Amino acid sequence: MASSVISSSPFLCKSAQQKDLGFPKPSQISVHRCQKRAISRKIVSVMAPQRSSSATGSVKTGMTMTEKILAKAAEKSQVVPGDNIWVNVDVLMTHDVCGPGAFGIFKREFGEKAKVWDPEKIVVIPDHYIFTADKRANRNVDIMREHCREQNIKYFYDITDLGDFRANPDYKGVCHVALAQEGHCRPGEVLLGTDSHTCTAGAFGQFATGIGNTDAGFVLGTGKILLKVVPPTMRFILDGEMPSYLQAKDLILQIIGEISVAGATYKTMEFSGTTIESLTMEERMTLCNMVVEAGGKNGVIPPDATTFNYVENRTSVPFEPVYSDGNASFIADYRFDVSKLEPVVAKPHSPDNRALARECKDVKIDRVYIGSCTGGKTEDFMAAAKLFHAAGKQVKVPTFLVPATQKVWMDVYALPVPGAGGKTCAQIFKEAGCDTPTSPSCGACLGGPADTYARLNEPQVCVSTTNRNFPGRMGHKEGQIYLASPYTAAASALTGHVTDPREFLQ
Repeated sequence: MASSVISSSPFLCKSAQQKDLGFPKPSQISVHRCQKRAISRKIVSVMAPQRSSSATGSVKTGMTMTEKILAKAAEKSQVVPGDNIWVNVDVLMTHDVCGPGAFGIFKREFGEKAKVWDPEKIVVIPDHYIFTADKRANRNVDIMREHCREQNIKYFYDITDLGDFRANPDYKGVCHVALAQEGHCRPGEVLLGTDSHTCTAGAFGQFATGIGNTDAGFVLGTGKILLKVVPPTMRFILDGEMPSYLQAKDLILQIIGEISVAGATYKTMEFSGTTIESLTMEERMTLCNMVVEAGGKNGVIPPDATTFNYVENRTSVPFEPVYSDGNASFIADYRFDVSKLEPVVAKPHSPDNRALARECKDVKIDRVYIGSCTGGKTEDFMAAAKLFHAAGKQVKVPTFLVPATQKVWMDVYALPVPGAGGKTCAQIFKEAGCDTPTSPSCGACLGGPADTYARLNEPQVCVSTTNRNFPGRMGHKEGQIYLASPYTAAASALTGHVTDPREFLQ
């Protein structure tokens, strides 16, 4: 389909063309690409709330949020896309899969007795291959424990008793959710992690991106990283009232389907608009979590009262929010009227293989998986429970529930679901015939050892709230994964087919 140009721009623009996939009409999505690095004054970023922001020196031309954060971290007054800069890191996160390699490189390059640059700015979170009998996976956690003891790492969320995660008070679960819950995500900072979905933390108005073990080894020793280039910024303006049957997962799948898995390669994806302002922090995290599935370097959302309330309830560390200038330059603007969007899925085998959920009603499925950094947060389980309660039916396929963190697991068992007569998620899931919520971890999102809970060990069809559906992603290379929101996943569990959640929510 042809997308209309955002009008009234004094600059030479051309409309971007998309394939006709039966999605929103031109009035719902507008895209323009400017041949000059400037934008219409009629399309401006979210205004900064009345709160002091970081000073980055004398500003000659406008900068985006990401440019401002990186300028401050590079101790420069100004940066522009394409600049090659050294950046000071505020937080480095690693986990059981990449941590041993990162520390190994650190010791090889800095010496066996070298000390990390700051043991209070390194966060180590075992979460990937935890609840398994695989000896190599178990050994990874042991190696991390040895390094953390040796380096006096303050924030090591250890687990020693694999038989009962509740016996490990320090254990958290999925790193990207735990980082937020434990107060490590703060506006205006630079957070790096040895995991591609580190971009989740951009929801807090910070620069967050994934790095490899070699870069992480260098950061461990110096607290700095060399950015190849400052990324240019694409802006996504989402306005309109969010329909009751839509979730942030639908929004990001819509966007990825619009621009493709390569559409934001090494670019910043900045989200703004009235819809974004209405989202909770967990929904904002879902949105930023999947920018990497579009090739993005990072995603970012302007911090506001919602952000500040979340952060200040979890940390006393001071922070300085920044916002895009009114005259900042964006390489593309995409505008969505969210009120007209419908629930979507990403069909096998790519996150950009977008389709309306209602168009896939004939797709028979074998199982449903609700979990991961994308779809395993408290609000994700609340949404699934809400739909199950509204339907009052039993699931027709095995439905696996994997809370992201220990806190989420406790919420599933303790918090009442609004409108459900005081029932908790766990009670509703039991009534619906779901599997009992399991130990918090990354679980089967990325396959893992053969004994990983809910792993696709057969060539089955799965509707999942996770983030990737490439061949073999959740285990079997012939498995078929349909990415969906918790609403759509729950609805599909009740019918045994890919199902539009409006069948139960309206």
